[in-house]
Amino acid sequence: MAHTLKKEGNYSYIEVGEGTPIIILHGLMGGLSNFDGVTNFFSENGFKVIIPELPVYTMSLLKTNVKSFAKYLKDFIDFLGLDQVILLGNSLGGHIGLYHTKLYSEKVKGLVITGSSGLYESAMGSGYTKRSDYEVIKKKAQDVFYDPAIATKEIVDEVYATVNDRNKLIKTLAIAKSAIRHNMAKDLPKMNTPTCIIWGKNDKVTPPEVAEEFNELLPDSDLFWIDKCGHAAMMEHPDTFNEILFAWLQKRNF
Repeated sequence: MAHTLKKEGNYSYIEVGEGTPIIILHGLMGGLSNFDGVTNFFSENGFKVIIPELPVYTMSLLKTNVKSFAKYLKDFIDFLGLDQVILLGNSLGGHIGLYHTKLYSEKVKGLVITGSSGLYESAMGSGYTKRSDYEVIKKKAQDVFYDPAIATKEIVDEVYATVNDRNKLIKTLAIAKSAIRHNMAKDLPKMNTPTCIIWGKNDKVTPPEVAEEFNELLPDSDLFWIDKCGHAAMMEHPDTFNEILFAWLQKRNF
């Protein structure tokens, strides 16, 4: 199902369904369509799904960092006049969700992270020295998934175009440095927001021990594994991802 992108004020976003808002935060190279399975399922099961286009490549270089994106999310939530929201983030999106919750927890009812940065960032922004080599970029894109076939030509082409755009590459590297600078190990024990951690057992980008560390450090978290699954569980196993998350939301009375 194709969803229409709304443009209002400074924001572009998808909004579908009615009910408790789930705001989905995409990763650095993640398109909004990566969440189609989640969007379709939850919008048909009592939730309003909202996916903003995050300004990862449109902020000034000085503001290209995790903290600015967290503030952008706060302004977006205020713009929509939302009160209690659930944040769902993959990769960099998970980190933005976590950092936003650290700064502005009052409106965050629940947090869902999958393949999130915030504790381990060595994979972000690295390995682009051979960015003009299409095959190298293709291999990097395939490594994100357990099943390399998920990295379609369209996905590989998009990553290739991004890393070969000098402006976007500079910002990608700035975000990678920011992710390291905004490591959350000291913050997590003070964050009491209920958190659902869904992780691919075969994630090479943020390995399984990262999920275990998140689970140990967060005071109120539940950790779920998906087998034969890489860094983007909601793309590789959307049905399993949805089942786990839906059951967790019901258990938590969301």
